Amino acid sequence: MDTDLALILGLVIGGFSIPSLLSAMSDRRPPRASALTILIAFGLLLYAMTAKPGGYQMNQIPDVFFSVLGRYL
Repeated sequence: MDTDLALILGLVIGGFSIPSLLSAMSDRRPPRASALTILIAFGLLLYAMTAKPGGYQMNQIPDVFFSVLGRYL
């Protein structure tokens, strides 16, 4: 898997899991599914940061996002 794609998938999955986590906590039920998706997102982000030489800077993320989006659309 490309490190750029792993970074973007990790960010998107992590972003989508936050509402699920908040919903589970507000309903007082265990957030099992959202915890699993957060772990998957964390793993993808960790892979992307360690596999790319030099890692990523915060100002590179929008460019990487739109380059991956352009590559697959």
